[in-house]
Amino acid sequence: QCLLSGSWRSDTGCRMVVSTLDKDNRFSGFYLPGPAAGYSELLTSPLEGSQQDTGLVPQPTFSFTVNWRLREAAWTTIFLGQCYVDTSGEETLHAVWLLREAANSPAEDWKATR
Repeated sequence: QCLLSGSWRSDTGCRMVVSTLDKDNRFSGFYLPGPAAGYSELLTSPLEGSQQDTGLVPQPTFSFTVNWRLREAAWTTIFLGQCYVDTSGEETLHAVWLLREAANSPAEDWKATR
């Protein structure tokens, strides 16, 4: 299967809820940080993304962007990964992420990406 629609939980307790994919394999939803994130000011944040057509590839790649809702900061995170299905039908997402916070000037740009 590997359809991203539904609710997903990370190893750190973060949760992502994804809407049904549209005809172009795009989706939206929201991301809820888990307690391991360590930021009590993080709020439920919107996400937008897309995945490969599961009719073309059985274990599709995907990407999505989260625009964090914070009280005192501006962050955007991009996740890029792949959905895997094991022999028992269990779906697992493997992803890397890149976080970008707003910098006050070009001189501070070097430290704005993690």
